[in-house]
Amino acid sequence: MSWKLSAIASKEAVEAALDRRDEIVGWDENIVLTGFEVDPPEPDTWRLDAYTHGKPSDADRKAVHSLFDHPAPPILAEKLPATDWVTESQKGVEPIRAGRFRVRTPDHAALDEPGLIEFVIPAAQAFGTGQHETTAGCLQMLDIMHAQGLHPRDVADIGTGTGLLAFAALALWPHAFATASDIDPVCGPAVVYNCELNKLPLGSRRGEFAMLIADGMDDPALQARAPYDLLIANILAGPLIDMAHDFANAVAPRGSILLAGLLERQESDVRAAYRRAGFRLHRRIVNGDWSILWLRRRYTG
Repeated sequence: MSWKLSAIASKEAVEAALDRRDEIVGWDENIVLTGFEVDPPEPDTWRLDAYTHGKPSDADRKAVHSLFDHPAPPILAEKLPATDWVTESQKGVEPIRAGRFRVRTPDHAALDEPGLIEFVIPAAQAFGTGQHETTAGCLQMLDIMHAQGLHPRDVADIGTGTGLLAFAALALWPHAFATASDIDPVCGPAVVYNCELNKLPLGSRRGEFAMLIADGMDDPALQARAPYDLLIANILAGPLIDMAHDFANAVAPRGSILLAGLLERQESDVRAAYRRAGFRLHRRIVNGDWSILWLRRRYTG
């Protein structure tokens, strides 16, 4: 990405803009949004950045402008140097701990610690290195699930990114079938490489890892492996709500769903969608501004 559009506004306005993007049908997926506090921090002041693959068009500017209520803040364009910003942002990141898991880049040494489950995830063009609160929260929740006696035989990780959450599930339940998918083709080779790096076998048998490129549940192989005892989806609130019934159709009776990628203030809408789809809340974690939900499917006999 060689350009970005930026707007300075209140935290509430930037968060509302990110929510609005989730609600827009046909949003240009080549415009990637991020929102965060300005640096140095100022009271209630955030910045929205919209990254584009080329010089922003008038349509790009209008799309970003439309995310804000009137009057919208000024939209400034900036040309960026030819740098892999995902890789640069992850250089030198410290290992994270979540439950019994430790996630590190190849720059950091392994730890010899009893009971520790460790993964090596290099900087890559995929989400899910463990640094974000949602991914770390999912690792923590998976550990809780295991401690509470959950024993899934079939696991799916939808929107897997780097494969990390599916790796963690397979480490906890080594005799399960593990299927991961993502809509972004760049995740395919990244996940295969990460499997090799972490010595996880690829394949479709128990204890092996299968990677697919798919849009949600719209894939014959994903559907053939259903029903799943555990389905993991760390994506965004909008798609989670949209796919509630698709996920419900793919989960076994008394099965579990682990949902993340939703802000705490979006939790009630997400939970309502899954309640209508036949799930009840079993446990939740709040990590920063983010909710991580363990839902279980109600058994109707």
